[in-house]
Amino acid sequence: MSDVALEDHAFLSDGHSAALVTRHGSVDWLCFPRFDSPSVLGRLLDPDAGHLRLGPAGQARSRRRYRDDALVLETTFTAAEGSAVLTDGLALRPGDHGHQLGRDAPHALLRRLRCTEGRVEVEVDFAPRPEYGLARPLLLPVEGGVRTRGAPAALALWTEIPLEFGQSRARGRVTLTAGQEVTVALQWARAWEAEPARWRPEEVAGRLEDTTGAWRRWAAEHQRYEGPWRDLVRCSGRVLHGLTFQPTGAVVAAATTSLPEEIGGSRNWDYRYAWLRDASLTLDALWIAACPHEARAFVQWLVGAAAGDLQAGSTPQIMYGVAGEHDLPERTLAHLAGWRDSRPVRVGNGAYDQVQLDVYGEVLSAVARLRDHLGALDDTTCWFLRQLAQAAIDGWEQPDQGIWEVRNGPQHMLNSKLMCWVALDRAIALADVLAPSMEELARWHGERDRIRAAILERGVDPATGAFTQAFGSDVLDASALRIPIVGLLPGDDPRVLATIAAVRERLTDDGGFVYRYEGDDGLEGQEGSFLLCTFWLAHAQALADDAAGARETFALAASVRNDVGLLAEEYGGGALLGNLPQAFSHVGLVTAAAAIAACEARLG
Repeated sequence: MSDVALEDHAFLSDGHSAALVTRHGSVDWLCFPRFDSPSVLGRLLDPDAGHLRLGPAGQARSRRRYRDDALVLETTFTAAEGSAVLTDGLALRPGDHGHQLGRDAPHALLRRLRCTEGRVEVEVDFAPRPEYGLARPLLLPVEGGVRTRGAPAALALWTEIPLEFGQSRARGRVTLTAGQEVTVALQWARAWEAEPARWRPEEVAGRLEDTTGAWRRWAAEHQRYEGPWRDLVRCSGRVLHGLTFQPTGAVVAAATTSLPEEIGGSRNWDYRYAWLRDASLTLDALWIAACPHEARAFVQWLVGAAAGDLQAGSTPQIMYGVAGEHDLPERTLAHLAGWRDSRPVRVGNGAYDQVQLDVYGEVLSAVARLRDHLGALDDTTCWFLRQLAQAAIDGWEQPDQGIWEVRNGPQHMLNSKLMCWVALDRAIALADVLAPSMEELARWHGERDRIRAAILERGVDPATGAFTQAFGSDVLDASALRIPIVGLLPGDDPRVLATIAAVRERLTDDGGFVYRYEGDDGLEGQEGSFLLCTFWLAHAQALADDAAGARETFALAASVRNDVGLLAEEYGGGALLGNLPQAFSHVGLVTAAAAIAACEARLG
């Protein structure tokens, strides 16, 4: 089975694809040419689904870091007779900078291993397995490396290490002494295109420096946050930028599929798509962590993906593919064992056709926050945003599956009503841009007030004074913490304080991490605590002027970051759980840190 701890993986991105690298130097997840493409290296989900290892041949200790301000990874190995440094990156084009970072990627994984002291025996082990491990391509030796044949993805591995071949696998070893280095480049192309050109060692080394430089220029131009936990916030900003599909501006919820919410359980979902909610919250966080020049591209992508749905009289989907695809059917890959035998492994996501009313508010809230970065909005975009406000009016009194995509039937979810209120509140704030008619604007005001009254009347548990998951329910849901975050009530309102107290009493585990909700959700098994919800608690505490409590909660949630700063979706049993890296978790870190900074500024 695939059993490397999630904490042992680092994340690489070129704004098109993602790779996960273990601390032992093995790339165990890589999807070319898009985040949601079938993996070409997938040992993360099955021992025989493909990998590319470069590192010491024997036992070695390792420590890792990202190069300053860059998603370029350095792993330092200490072996019996020497030490070496491995540098990894997904190549960017020379000269990439600013908001152009990753707009046009060469689809190449670049690796350089340099012996820095003594002598180190180094091995390369390449087992390509395209199509989620279904394909076992032929490996054809060529000058400077090996090419694959027999799969839709044509891969070329370039290295100066001599290779031996067998069972769709290439291996080689070489001994390096201090000052010597080897390189590996894995290049992707479509099988019917021209064969990839060779990457020579000096080009690999040079392009790794170019890629580092491109990330650093982006950080210098965009990362301005200087508040508490500066390094953590900026790291999360880079991760969130790395989860953005640069050709369109779509933002994926995570880089992986089917990493479980419970080891051995079945809550395993594909998150490599663009949820309107997650993407909107990501852009909101990037407003803090990294000036979001992606905002305009995201809005253009969203209008292109969803405007036709509104024009046809239906509601937007809750998620789309990164190029705006609508059809995301969920299927099971029965041939894969899953991470730590957690089956099934799924691709696609069956929640794509659920009704989730909160997305209208998420989008309009992000647009309102980012209006200064969007420039002039064209007529089609303004029409689209007005239609989202109308969809909130038309839908807010209907039940839905809510933010957590429960699969036990629709309810009158409080968070959905809340975000419909947000949709209208932000549409009103954007009225000078959206240019509604007087009648339309009056309707926005009237329905916003009706939603607020309904939430305050029907969304509070009379026994506790706390907000609940759904109207008429006494079930507690951490999304109720968003009420002060989005501005429906101030942070010191008694109902907000009661909700904070109830979450701390009833929704936390023994360590203080917050679960999403109480009760049955129509799915088998359990899940860990949810890191975004833990950051929401810190955020709400800050808005209630409990700076010390907020800092304590924030520090707890942030403490489970791995050694290179990554957060998965959940935490349980002393380990990260769920897809990695998870945009939601990094969004929560960024926004909670900013809220605590504002709280401490208010309190002096």
